[in-house]
Amino acid sequence: MARGPAGGKRNGNPFEPRRRARRRALQALYQWQLNDDSAAAIIRQFTEEQNFDGVDQDYFETLVREVVARRDELDEAVGPYVKRVDASLDQMERVILRLGANELIHHLEIPHRVVIDEAIELSHRFGAEQAHTFVNGVLDRLADQVRRVERDVERQGD
Repeated sequence: MARGPAGGKRNGNPFEPRRRARRRALQALYQWQLNDDSAAAIIRQFTEEQNFDGVDQDYFETLVREVVARRDELDEAVGPYVKRVDASLDQMERVILRLGANELIHHLEIPHRVVIDEAIELSHRFGAEQAHTFVNGVLDRLADQVRRVERDVERQGD
């Protein structure tokens, strides 16, 4: 079967390789939170043990490296919108928030709606029953702050 440059099917969903990269990054970062390994060690382990067919591996590696390196910055960014930022915050919710915050702050090429929708999807798939509502609320408020211009332009078009 012919594959496109990002590892996805030519006629398939062009966004699927990035979606899969986010899922793999979520799993890798969840493990990192529990073990506190280096980004390089987690990336190496995941690329050796997981199937990366159809995954944008470069984006996976970028996300893992960025979230590990920016952990404190990302926690500080979501902190004002999270009442339970301490140890009581669910580990899966924490990693989804870190991923979403990283994309909102550092990947301006990705529309904020896409970032939030992807985080909600990860919450539905991997989080607790109402995690998607919590993640949506936190990232929506963060987007109001860090993507203000983009959100204002969007509102003018409504």
